[in-house]
Amino acid sequence: MFLVVLFAVSMLYVTTGKVRATEEKKVLTVGFDANFPPYGYKNDKGEYVGFDLDLAEEVCKRNSWQLIKQPIDWDSKDMELNSGSIDCIWNGFTIDGRENDYTWSTPYVDNSQVVVVRADSDIQQLSDMAGKIVIVQTDSSALSALTSDDATDENKKLAKSFKELQQVSDYNSAFLSLESGMAQAVCMDIGVANYQIETRGDKFRMLDEHISSEKYGIGFKKGNTSLRDVVQKTLLDMKADGKFNEIAEKWNLATNVCLNADDKYIDEATTAESATSEKLGVVDVLWQLLDGVRATLLIFVLTLVFALPLGLLITFARMSRFVVLQWIARIYISVMRGTPLMLQLLVVCYAPYYVFNIPLEQSYRFYAVIIGFSINYAAYFAEIFRAGIQSVPNGQREAAQILGYSKSQTFCKIIFPQMVKHILPPATNEIITLVKDTSLAFALAYTEIFTLAKQVAAAQASIMPLFVAGLFYYVFNILVAFGMERIEKHLDYYH
Repeated sequence: MFLVVLFAVSMLYVTTGKVRATEEKKVLTVGFDANFPPYGYKNDKGEYVGFDLDLAEEVCKRNSWQLIKQPIDWDSKDMELNSGSIDCIWNGFTIDGRENDYTWSTPYVDNSQVVVVRADSDIQQLSDMAGKIVIVQTDSSALSALTSDDATDENKKLAKSFKELQQVSDYNSAFLSLESGMAQAVCMDIGVANYQIETRGDKFRMLDEHISSEKYGIGFKKGNTSLRDVVQKTLLDMKADGKFNEIAEKWNLATNVCLNADDKYIDEATTAESATSEKLGVVDVLWQLLDGVRATLLIFVLTLVFALPLGLLITFARMSRFVVLQWIARIYISVMRGTPLMLQLLVVCYAPYYVFNIPLEQSYRFYAVIIGFSINYAAYFAEIFRAGIQSVPNGQREAAQILGYSKSQTFCKIIFPQMVKHILPPATNEIITLVKDTSLAFALAYTEIFTLAKQVAAAQASIMPLFVAGLFYYVFNILVAFGMERIEKHLDYYH
């Protein structure tokens, strides 16, 4: 009874605290993509800066609020907002196509979707993009302008003419692919495009034709008009006294601003409701994730096919009598185990171009994924193999030598079978880890099941596709563990 009363009092306290925090708000948590300059990004000093963050900072200053700059995964922005982790999405957030999904401020920046290509590209106009590989950010305005239900017929036709429309998590990855030749164009917001072109020198240029023209707003949780009204009024005050334009000029966006006191809120305007995508059921989600399942399985199988024998070779080098081979193997294992797998994938993918100036084809992206995973896991398997070999008593090697076995016969018939038995438990752990690590292929814009699940979740504004992907990983790992356990029992000679 005491626990029930304590729980009730605690809930009352929390609820009262939430109400009070809403009535007298002291903190504004702004969610933003930290890879979206000039609207929000991390500068050379390690600080989060940008046009939108400067606006938010001034709004908080005028209302005596504390500003919390919260970097978010752009794919998960709706879950962050709906869960209360952030108060608003303020980061070059396009209103068009999302009118009914959020409570919006009035538009404050005019924005167009443009195409950026390499300076030496033969693409001069939008029609030249037919048969090319084009990149967009996941759940971005450019993706919506090309593929959503609200996209124009011209843009839908344009998207269908592409050889492939790739989705990446950030624009840095997009420009790495563009510069290395694995893609031929990037579709993005004009403000971001101008910043990227200016920052990266004369390597890129923008097409004169635009894909679409849209507007940015601040997105609040649906129904949170009280916070929206306070922020909106403060922005209008900033516009009236010149502070808004001062911040815009600082970030070279003065020609893009469109904040107007006469504009109506989106939810009050007499415009047609935007189309909302139909929520998918579990079966529909599974069907959409099917291609990702195939990609995940392919990474898993090919990694094992190449990493296991490579790991055995590294083990031989590590245990060799030649000191040079020993140190080469040691350094290799140290580097592979001491650096992040994601970094290794990026190096394998882009080093041929940036180090050796070798133009890359789109197909190389898949090979880079397999090579990166294989060389990483080979290092771990090598140490597991070495421990297994050293666990076999030396007396068995000596007995085999007395019986006339050669070194190769001793290893294949005496050492290797016992080694396999000893290493199965730690090898099982590594194989299960590999199943989950396949999700890191997203770093190279290779779409496996988790990346696809994030894309579907972003499009549906639902966490359900992520749970479906998680269920796949869990079931797959159960099958792997069951198979390895059966093999282990089969090799349990003494029982």
